[in-house]
Amino acid sequence: MIRKNIINFIPYKSARLLYKNDNITNHLVALNANESPIISSFSLNKKIFNRYPEPQPKELINLYSKYVNLNPENILITRGADEGIDLVMRTFCNPKKDKILFCPPTYDMYRVTAEILNIKYIKIDSNNNWELNLNKIKKNLNKIKIIYICNPNNPTGNYINQNDIIRLLKLTKNKTIIVIDEAYIEFCVDQTFSYLINKYHNLIILRTLSKAFALAGLRCGFILTNKNIIDVLLKVIAPYPIPAPVVDIAIQALNSKNLIIMKNNVKIIINNKKWLIKNLYKCNCIKNIFDSSTNFILVKFHNSEFIFKKLTKKKIIVRNQNHEKKLNNCLRITIGTFFECKKLFFELKQLSC
Repeated sequence: MIRKNIINFIPYKSARLLYKNDNITNHLVALNANESPIISSFSLNKKIFNRYPEPQPKELINLYSKYVNLNPENILITRGADEGIDLVMRTFCNPKKDKILFCPPTYDMYRVTAEILNIKYIKIDSNNNWELNLNKIKKNLNKIKIIYICNPNNPTGNYINQNDIIRLLKLTKNKTIIVIDEAYIEFCVDQTFSYLINKYHNLIILRTLSKAFALAGLRCGFILTNKNIIDVLLKVIAPYPIPAPVVDIAIQALNSKNLIIMKNNVKIIINNKKWLIKNLYKCNCIKNIFDSSTNFILVKFHNSEFIFKKLTKKKIIVRNQNHEKKLNNCLRITIGTFFECKKLFFELKQLSC
């Protein structure tokens, strides 16, 4: 009874699933899921939940519209950016007929969602500097309904050249939707494309409160796009997608006081990253540290499997990227607290002796 495309389907391996059976949860330094190491403390204001929530809560939309400097009609609330990836694909792509395109190495949920929905996909590897291979993309636009671009990119950490994305928006006008996944945009706010959504009607932007806002457990995201696309997506999204407790806390996170706290936390994480990178260059087990505009770094080791296993034994969990074609011997490391960064450096320094 199972759909044929699901039988041999390789699911997304989330950070939690990879280690749920390991006896390493006590005093774990979890640097594998790009979560914020800084705890956000909120209490629910609403205590009664016998009624369904608003389908698209107006107060939350108004607050987020003020934060991103867009009209409320340009915003749709989703269960994290992952639902945004899925929702756009289900809305625009005909299974077995249309295709999506993405540029590895990048976030694997674009592939995963396409395979679940039985939608074909084309992978155009990014250039060696992690930029888009525009020439190759141009030659492969036949039947492409959606192009997914993670900016800044996960797992490489770089942001994409703005002129390349604008060229792509012009090239695909009236033919292809360009979805820019801005999950990490608070770490390089000047790289957002949100100001272009009413200029390019094929542009959709995905946002989340999971990273810089330190609310990964909340599962709250946003789609930013023109009103016509929002109206179509509203036909497809679940009738009551956002739980009332999520709305309650998201509203608190977006008030002026907590926005200041979020921005200060971003500065702390960026400073921790600078310290870590500076010190990791002292470790001779490391071959290269790639430039990063996010809350994580991609590090190339001489022997990443050895390092990965040794760190795991020390209860420091990072994300192994060795399976990716262009990321041989690479580990993706989330920026933790200053204490966690020091602990990581100490262990890598020991492994370098």
